This record gives sequence, structure tokens and C-alpha cells, in this order.
Amino acid sequence: MGLSSKEISDLTARYTYGTWRFQKGWKPLHIQDAEDCYFIDGDGNRYLDFSSQLMCVTLGHKNKAVIKSIEEQARKLAYIGPGYATDVRAELSTLLLDVLPKGLDKYFFTTSGTEANEAAFKIARMVTGRTKIIARYRSYHGSTMGSIAATGDPRRWAMEPAGKIPGVIFAPEVNCFDCPLLHTYPECGIACVEYIDHMIENESDVAAVIVEPVVGTNGVLIPPKEYMPRLRTICDAHGVLLIADEVMTGWGRTGKWFAMDHWDVIPDILVTAKGITSAYVPLGLCATTSKIASYFDDHFFSHGHTYEAHPLTLAPAIAAINEIKRLQLVDRAAELGEYMGERLNALKTRHPSIGDVRGLGLFWAVELVKNKSEMKYFNVKADKIKGVPTMVEKIAGAMMKKGVFLQAWISHFVIAPPLIITKEEIDLGVRALDEALEMADKEVEN
Repeated sequence: MGLSSKEISDLTARYTYGTWRFQKGWKPLHIQDAEDCYFIDGDGNRYLDFSSQLMCVTLGHKNKAVIKSIEEQARKLAYIGPGYATDVRAELSTLLLDVLPKGLDKYFFTTSGTEANEAAFKIARMVTGRTKIIARYRSYHGSTMGSIAATGDPRRWAMEPAGKIPGVIFAPEVNCFDCPLLHTYPECGIACVEYIDHMIENESDVAAVIVEPVVGTNGVLIPPKEYMPRLRTICDAHGVLLIADEVMTGWGRTGKWFAMDHWDVIPDILVTAKGITSAYVPLGLCATTSKIASYFDDHFFSHGHTYEAHPLTLAPAIAAINEIKRLQLVDRAAELGEYMGERLNALKTRHPSIGDVRGLGLFWAVELVKNKSEMKYFNVKADKIKGVPTMVEKIAGAMMKKGVFLQAWISHFVIAPPLIITKEEIDLGVRALDEALEMADKEVEN
């Protein structure tokens, strides 16, 4: 078009919506290129992608094998309706049997994580004949009506009450840094999961419990080792389905193929997206056990959409899985995760504004506090909805000026770089954070 970067930014803001934000004053940065762990703006400035965009570009930018798969599939068969069998559908299904937790062997392909969660809810309600879904307060499951209703964070608030689907109830999150039940691990007896048992016993119609095995955007909250096995037992005892939302935690992010693998727990339904294609094309997956699938042998499967099992989305998933294997990125995430943890915990000893550092694999959070002894944060959830600039957003802005992009949300940063990142690039990102944190340190209350 021959437009300047400013003109492209202005046109974008004028004619398209900026998501999860006030529209006034939005000035999106024009990005024109990206490669490996970096992206480049219209003025040629280079940024380390320290959060893989939306925690999704697992393979980094411009992976040749994934790009080639898209090109070849477009030439071969760009689209065919979901009622037909295709080579890529059969091949991807076979590959999934090898990497998903054993027992998850029936698949519904969508074009996003939010759509995959919608499918999971519908399947759970059809199979059980019940309606209620238990989610947790610190959670995000998507932006469509069903998935946003099951989302615990402030992005749900604008949809209430009329926009919220009936039957979603919320349990306390697992958060050992700032326990909502005011307990301390391990003396707590994992009260947060026992409360879910209490909820099911006192509700008449629970179909499923949905959890992010490691909470993503809302803080990279890692459960104690007893939590997930106990949740599995609770669900089994009540005949309630367990849905694992691994949209963000799948595909090697936590140092295992899927986060549930850390506890050897198999959910009834597993939902994933993002890293399944390294986000090169939109693809989501709702995987169920054969026991759930067998229900539909004699019952109508009442779900589907035009882009279900779209061949142009399946081919890059095959390539992405093969690249994760070839580059041994699952093991790499586990190995580099230890290094990332060491570097981030070193920051904690130097910065009074850091309340907590937690992570698994290459999935980390740095939580900021204004006063740790009183558990006082710089910002609260309502600040985000009101458009108040948060401390973490200010720090993220300062880091961009240093050439490092980092996702910030309310009181913490989500650090989830491409799994191909090097130790030198980790050092670069941590160093930028180290320097920018001085802004928060100055406002810490003693």
C-alpha cells in the first residue's frame, strides 16, 4: 500500500477493535516481520518475544517446516467440509495418540481454544445429562458466551447478568502465594480442592469441573502435587467429568507434552490450542476418552461448525508436532526452565517489589507487591476494567523501549518465551526486567 508505519497504525485503530481495552487512545505498534524469538516493527526496531505473543508461538517465528506444510496443503486441498475424511485428519489423529495423555482418543477439531471449550461443555452436558459447570475464580477459558461464563477473571464482568449462561459456579483457585482460603501449604490439607468436593455434594446438577492444570494468564499458579490426583478422585466419586484446559500449558510449555502429565492424571476431556500449530494458523482441539465417545454411538452428537477439521489448519499441526519432537523441545523446556527459574529467583532477592516467582518448564510468573507482609498489590482487578494503567503495564512499556516484549496482567508478568530460546536470550530478557523493576521498587511500602 505504500503507507508509513504511523498510517498503518492509525488505520488499524480507526477501523478495527482493540481487544480487552478502551478504544480511545489506542495506538497499536505496526509489526512487519518476525523470526525465531524476535519480531520487528515498521521502523526496524527488534524485540525479544519473551512471552511468545499470547503464550502461543512455541516454535518461534518463521519455522520453515510449518510454513511449508501450510503452502503444500493450500495447493493440495485448501478446504473440504467436515463430513469428509482427509489425509491430514487421519495423520494428525494418529500423531495425537502418541503425545496426548493415554486414553484420550476421540477428537473434535475447532479453530480456537474458546471453541474447544464450548465443545467440551456441550459434550459434558450431553453425556452426563446434567448442566452445571464448576470453574475457578483465577481462570480464563475463552471469550464466547459459554467460555467467558466459565472465566473467573474480570473479563467476564461485562457479560453479566444477561450474557452469562446458566449453571456456571466458581470454586476457589489454588494459589499458595495468596490463598483465597487464608491457609498455608502443606498444613492446609489442600483445602481448595476439598472445597470442590463440598460444592459438588451441595449442588444437584454438576456435569463437569474445568481447570487449567497450571493457571495461565491469571498467574501461572501451580498446584501442590496432591491437588490434581485428589481432584480426579473427587470427580470419579461423584460421576463428574474432569476437563483440563491446556490451551496454554500444552505442547511442551511446562516441560512435559501436557501439564497433566506432571501428576499422571488423565482428564475425561482435554482442551488445547495455541502451540498445537505454534499459532501459525488457528486450531483448537477437544479430546475425549473413548468412554465418553461411546455415548454418541447411540445418541445424536449435537455439535459442529463450518471450519471443523479444516485441512489448512490440520497440516501445520502435524508439522508442529514433528518439529517439537525433532528439536526435542519438551526436554529443552524442562532444562531451560530450571535456568529461567534461577535467573528470576535471583531478581527476587534484589527487588522488594517482587512478591513471588513461580513456574514450571518455560512457563513463569513474576508477581509484584506493594507490601508483602500485608499482601498489598499495586493494582486490583477493577483497575484493569476501569482503564487505570497498572504497574506491570508501565514496566512492560519500559521493557519494550529496551527491546523486550513481556505480557503483563493486573499484578504479574507471564514469561513464556518460544521453546527455542537460548540461555543468552533468557539473560537478555531477565536483564531488561531487572532494570525496569526499579520503577516498582521506588513505590514499595515498608
